Amino acid sequence: IIEPTSGNTGIGLAAIAAARGYRAILALPDSMSTERRNLLKAYGAELVLTPGADGMKGAIRKVQSLLKEIPGAVSLGQFVNQSNPQYHEKTTGIEILRDCPEIDVLVSGVGTGGTLTGIARAIRKQKSSLEVIALEPDTSAVLSGEAAGKHGIQGIGAGFVPDTLDTEQIDKVMRVSTDQAAAETRSFVRSEGLLLGISSGAALSAGLSLLRDPHYFGKTIVTILPDSGDRYLSTGIFY
Repeated sequence: IIEPTSGNTGIGLAAIAAARGYRAILALPDSMSTERRNLLKAYGAELVLTPGADGMKGAIRKVQSLLKEIPGAVSLGQFVNQSNPQYHEKTTGIEILRDCPEIDVLVSGVGTGGTLTGIARAIRKQKSSLEVIALEPDTSAVLSGEAAGKHGIQGIGAGFVPDTLDTEQIDKVMRVSTDQAAAETRSFVRSEGLLLGISSGAALSAGLSLLRDPHYFGKTIVTILPDSGDRYLSTGIFY
């Protein structure tokens, strides 16, 4: 299995590869955290680091090259594989509907876009009035029509619009800075005792800002917090 990853999907693939006896080669930008790299190596995966300045596009190009060189290699293609949003539609979206049927607004960061797309499709089958807000880094606001750029919110902001993102599901795009995301991450662990990752901090920052907007008073907002802080301790965001 050869796959481009910012870390989180790769960790899941590395675990499955170890259990099934597959060779796993994972390409990721060298700007990803030490913890992510170490977790991948702990599962026995081989890491191929690409320049952080090239973002996920650089990791994808490396995978495309390796697929031509290594016989029998396959890539699951998390940025193009429609099973990604389909399974969020069948699982995550249904879970949210079961636990929070009164949902009015969904806030989700966009990495592959599979989470946002699948959840939105599932909920809108029962609640067409759902408002869907996509979150992206302010310095890589490609969903807003701007150029890709460097940012520190690992897990979102791939620098392009993935095939797994259905942009028609998006009603509004919000931008969050790396500093805002880190500050919210620190604040939450110290006030709530929950150690979240930086893309969760970004989502919280956006979600909490809506609560201060009179337009959203009385509305039920569900915000997706996709990562744990134990993968970011070396980055300095908690200190």
